[in-house]
Amino acid sequence: MRIGAIEGGGTKFVCGIGNERGEIEDRISFPTESPDVVMGRIIDYFMGKQVEAIGIGTFGPIDIDPSSHTYGYVTTTPKPGWSGFPFVETLKQSFDVPMGWDTDVNAAAYGESVWGAAAGLDSCVYFTIGTGIGVGVYSEGRLVHGLAHPEGGHILPRRHPDDRYEGACPYHGDCLEGLAAGPSLEKRWGVKGHELPPDHPAWAMEAHYIGQAVTSTILLLSPKRIILGGGVMQQKQLLPLVREEVRRNLNGYVSVDAIVNGINDYIVSPGLGDNAALCGSLALGVEAFNRRKH
Repeated sequence: MRIGAIEGGGTKFVCGIGNERGEIEDRISFPTESPDVVMGRIIDYFMGKQVEAIGIGTFGPIDIDPSSHTYGYVTTTPKPGWSGFPFVETLKQSFDVPMGWDTDVNAAAYGESVWGAAAGLDSCVYFTIGTGIGVGVYSEGRLVHGLAHPEGGHILPRRHPDDRYEGACPYHGDCLEGLAAGPSLEKRWGVKGHELPPDHPAWAMEAHYIGQAVTSTILLLSPKRIILGGGVMQQKQLLPLVREEVRRNLNGYVSVDAIVNGINDYIVSPGLGDNAALCGSLALGVEAFNRRKH
């Protein structure tokens, strides 16, 4: 089986070719620019490669309701030129193959559930914390969509008592993304996150916000694993701080062994590393292929 995969991120797009075992055989990446530029590069990449299906996991919000007249569209994103863009329809003009379509974080959650840190489990939640913050939910053996799809990056956390930064989200100001995504780190402290030393107070503040989101996720969804990915989480000192924050927030209330004694194996980094969303898009493509076949 030869499947195409597309990961659409806030900073870059990644396209790849893989198979039903989750093996990526070829890949290319390029900056996230205008839809015309990006779609041109995507079509050029896949042209002539004889893919049997394409899976797409992209930044949102997007319309994932198959009964909607705007299914396959990017909707209210602040990214210039992308709001209202018919992504799937544009791609279908060049490729008559089944297409899987979901958010990039749902794709990452799906990839981790099939081949990564949550393989063998029927639920997990994936956070990506980078240019933006997104949350993908895989529950009881399927991706969760609901009314639209989860937008956990825009929940409203309690502010850290020392935080005077107003927040960077153009919609909500000091939501989780507005306070804890990569651009907010840079705007608050004056340098990019990776330039801050490991003992800088920024990381305790970052853990304060991420820890609240993870705690709320545990209380609301009770997933069997929580996976924290994205560029901000590549700071190795951050994951232990988040685990400790979650333990403190729960204060013994959720008294299960996975949290009380096994939190290091419960809140984890992606098993697929930087390939989580691309592999998840591959899995979406495989699913779309199998759905058409039957």
